[in-house]
Amino acid sequence: MRWYSEVYNQPVADASLVACLHCDLLQRIPQLEPGGSARCPRCNKELWRRREDSLNRTLALTLAAVVLYVIANSVPMLGLTIVGREASTTVIGGAQHLWDNGQKIVGVLVLLTAVIAPALQIGLMLAIVLGAMRERAPRWVGALLRHHPTTRIWSMIEVMMVGVLVALVKIADYATVIPGVALFVLWVLVFLLAGMSASFDSREVWEKIQWADEEQRDAVGDSLAGDTS
Repeated sequence: MRWYSEVYNQPVADASLVACLHCDLLQRIPQLEPGGSARCPRCNKELWRRREDSLNRTLALTLAAVVLYVIANSVPMLGLTIVGREASTTVIGGAQHLWDNGQKIVGVLVLLTAVIAPALQIGLMLAIVLGAMRERAPRWVGALLRHHPTTRIWSMIEVMMVGVLVALVKIADYATVIPGVALFVLWVLVFLLAGMSASFDSREVWEKIQWADEEQRDAVGDSLAGDTS
């Protein structure tokens, strides 16, 4: 039973054979020119759109996101002036203040969704693109590519920014609000992360690491041939 699963529980050899996510029609995706798209003949839903110069564009956007992320977490995001007293805080400092004031769950969520998850999203994307640009993409690129969507789901900088705007409206009558550099940088970072995801072509990366699966299938076939002999 073990050798049976090793032989047959493998991806199909034809990488162009896919199932439509909407109607489950099994079909082959043809070779596409950059910017071209393939649609399902049954439901007309888009199966895949080949991005133009995907890796280079994604790399440029990711490097820009790295710079903006460092700036956003290094300089103050907001400043307040109340009866002559001034105070300012960063994103990490805001999460720490929530923790110190007894809002531990909220503080952890802010730290996770606004600091840790975006850092993982940017870091994994940078590693994936750099690995995919090599002549033979390493196998760990596939592992990172599988986990990258999870970091994207938990990255919620835009949600935090909406919450900050709501808080600013409520306290505007009681204190003078001084927007920090990080506030504007974070807004730019939100759109930059969206552009990074839109320019990335995961199918192109999977095709580059296909050789790893082929070597694995060949190794399993050789071991089975040795067992039967």
